[in-house]
Amino acid sequence: MKKVYIIHTSLVSYEELNSLFKDIVPEAKVFNIVDDSLLADVMANVGITPKIIARLCSYYKEAENNGADLIFNQCSSVGDASDIAANIVNVDVVKVDEAMAENAVAMGSDIAVIATVKSTMKPSCNLIKNKAKLIGKDIMIKQYLVDGALDILMKEKDKAKHNRLVIEKIKEAEKHCDVIVLAQGSMTALLDDINNADIKKHVLTSPYLGVMKARDILLKNII
Repeated sequence: MKKVYIIHTSLVSYEELNSLFKDIVPEAKVFNIVDDSLLADVMANVGITPKIIARLCSYYKEAENNGADLIFNQCSSVGDASDIAANIVNVDVVKVDEAMAENAVAMGSDIAVIATVKSTMKPSCNLIKNKAKLIGKDIMIKQYLVDGALDILMKEKDKAKHNRLVIEKIKEAEKHCDVIVLAQGSMTALLDDINNADIKKHVLTSPYLGVMKARDILLKNII
């Protein structure tokens, strides 16, 4: 049985990702490494630091040493750090938002990125730009920050308020783009409300697409 290690910087997507792997990749045994101080440090520094990179690298090495066949990076805010950590292990690494970025670039040229944490915006946009560069496509990215919305969801536990604020931003963004990217995996909390909000443009979230990409890599390696 293949081993997957999910590296979490918070518990916000813990249950959802483990459930998705169970449903989509039942062939894999999933383990979790959680350091919920990482996201707090990223937010405090509005980005990654050498210490954050070093800690993430240590978790990747730990996963590799424990026999991981694939490492799954849960947090978009440490996406750039994940790229660095991936270079020190001989294990497949999948970032939660990687497939979402690939889909966004395939679907449009004017891409709106909506984030609820400032520190996530840069790595999310960088990822989309890199995916576009790989296929030689010119794109335009428009950034929409709903600052503080993640705290409303995680600390205040007010899902309704979080969803209302983000959907307002989605409605603003859809006037100016081909496709909308929701930068945080936690934004899957919006899905039911999005379906009822008469959004005309495609809205992409990362967890399902990310796990599907992990599945494809794992099954390819089995074959």
